[in-house]
Amino acid sequence: MTALSVALSAPAYAQQTGSTGTSAAAQQTDDFHGTEEIVVTAPYVERLDILSGTSAVSGDLLAEKTRAQLGDILSSLPGVSATSFSPGASRPVLRGYQGNRVAVLTDGIGNIDASNTSADHAVTIDTLTVERIEVLRGPAVLLFGGQAVGGAVNALDKRIPRAVPKEAVHVDALAGFGSAARDWSGGASVDVPLTDRVVVHLDGSYRNSDDLRTGGYILAPSLRAEVLDLAAEEVSEGHLDEAAEALELADQRGRIPNSAVKSWTAAGGIAFIDDGGNVGLSYSIYDTNYGIPARPGSGHAHGDGGEEEAPVTIGMRQYRFDFRGELDFGDGLFEKLRLRAGYANYSHTEFEGDEIGTIFNSKGIEARAEFIQNDRGGWRGASGVQYQSRNLDAIGAEAFVPPNKSRQFGLFTLQEFTAGNLDAEVALRFDTAELRADTLGISRSFNNVSGAFGVGYHIGDLKIGANLSRTGRAPAVEELFSNGPHIATQAFEVGDPLLKSERAWNGELYARYDTADTAFNLTLYSNRFDNFIYEAETGTVEDDLPVFQYFQNDAKVWGVEFQGSQNVARFGDVDLKIDAVADYTRAKISGGAANVPRIPPLRVLGGVELNGTRLDLRGEVEWSDAQTKTAPFETATDGFTLVNATATWRPFGSDRNVALIASANNIFDVVARRSASFTKDFVPLSGRDFRLSARISF
Repeated sequence: MTALSVALSAPAYAQQTGSTGTSAAAQQTDDFHGTEEIVVTAPYVERLDILSGTSAVSGDLLAEKTRAQLGDILSSLPGVSATSFSPGASRPVLRGYQGNRVAVLTDGIGNIDASNTSADHAVTIDTLTVERIEVLRGPAVLLFGGQAVGGAVNALDKRIPRAVPKEAVHVDALAGFGSAARDWSGGASVDVPLTDRVVVHLDGSYRNSDDLRTGGYILAPSLRAEVLDLAAEEVSEGHLDEAAEALELADQRGRIPNSAVKSWTAAGGIAFIDDGGNVGLSYSIYDTNYGIPARPGSGHAHGDGGEEEAPVTIGMRQYRFDFRGELDFGDGLFEKLRLRAGYANYSHTEFEGDEIGTIFNSKGIEARAEFIQNDRGGWRGASGVQYQSRNLDAIGAEAFVPPNKSRQFGLFTLQEFTAGNLDAEVALRFDTAELRADTLGISRSFNNVSGAFGVGYHIGDLKIGANLSRTGRAPAVEELFSNGPHIATQAFEVGDPLLKSERAWNGELYARYDTADTAFNLTLYSNRFDNFIYEAETGTVEDDLPVFQYFQNDAKVWGVEFQGSQNVARFGDVDLKIDAVADYTRAKISGGAANVPRIPPLRVLGGVELNGTRLDLRGEVEWSDAQTKTAPFETATDGFTLVNATATWRPFGSDRNVALIASANNIFDVVARRSASFTKDFVPLSGRDFRLSARISF
């Protein structure tokens, strides 16, 4: 197992660990797990959520929320939004942070893809066969790198089995259909014990979705007004054909052109498991093809004929090997040694129509070793090393980043103490990074020390506490070396090879209350950055594309997150529950009035649930405020209100191994746009979407 695992991980859903807001329906069993309530945990502690805020999605909720990309699955969790670049490319946004400030992990190590280098790159996590997705914050995130200021997202799969099934064959399967994109999807996994200690795993998935339908005009009001002005100008100049094209673009409704997604995955693994430890290997393939909706007016001329570019699509494939091992030491200082490693050969091609535009090839490896301490009088912890290496080559006339190599090495420790009602946590990490672009003759090295300290105190069912950390992040290769047109983002991207390490002081105050009927979590956080790195539009044009440049300045970020649930009444075996989520982030560049670009606004989500043995019903309303606190040249984002409803039927009652789920999302077909998205002005979110899903486990 990795640095993160699930101790009592029945396929279920808990917005925050420790919250008894989890319904009976969420306590779902299969042949691997009992019916205990889930607990998000690390292998070296009894509970990872001692000081860090933790959210998780699994089971029936994961089946209902499953989309092509990770970011769109998690966006209803507190403090979480999504980049929503297109239906085929969407990363999580945590507390306003995206890209390299959010660690996206597969079973505890990096995803070893290129999704952190650009918003148009897909996350190579198979959302149809993943077992559980966790969002982690607090001092423990330093286990995965000092750069993860926003937190970490960890997807747990079963490709290297963690347990031996009790039956001859164990099957998990999920199938679904969504109306908004005519989205057909299905995935299944099979686990077979060859002996009482050897397990073989196979899984695969397939998804095919059409262009996404939206609820109104595809272009945002400000962009649509610009296009209408252009049409009027063309009419006044007698260019009637050009005017007609502009009017057609301005009045475009319905489906977003070139937003379809097709993907498939296949994987196999084997593990040896006994009382002394375990060891396992897996091999997987992730393949996807998806469209990049065109930014109006950004098609730059190229070639001898000076014709505008054809629609851009991306074809991506990743081949990946994974290893996990664990050796038990017994009752000494160290309980066990855990090893985790992954190697990936990744390639994606950006097509302009049928022509190859740019090819990105990446080979990377990540490995970590952790010594887990036994609990001794309330003191426990983990210490280890981590290594990452990646070679990235971009080939083509529009390769916006040169061939580059990056190497990173880290040492870390996390120590936790419990004494009566007091909990304390201390984390320390040292990272060294080398980033080279040999064709430019540039090599940069960075050393960063990160540390964190947190305390929490229990007063009955209430826990209050504070976390303080100092983190350091080396610039990423695209922040340093970018310089050229990027056809997929439809922007001219400019880096700065002289960027310094980004450092931040981070503080949290929190209060958490948890009883059988009532639970809430309230967190206030503040981050003060030295040398904050951000990408912003400059207002200039290069090669007929808007210029986006990386800058560095001090910055201040603060925000609040709330989540609560209340069991209101019980009618026989049916519970009535209400719940709410609210979050807000404010981010400003120091020394002036400039705002950090692409920050989510105030958001409030409220729901009502009826949970029974066989049937669950839920209705919810999500309200997002307008975002007018924008960076220079960034457009404002209108507010919106979404109304959703879900019904989950378990025909076999308490066994809960079969669930049929019907949902209606955005019932009133409103136009919604995420302010965290580069493409929000011409890629709105889904319109009215009816979905049917079936989930089985036996």
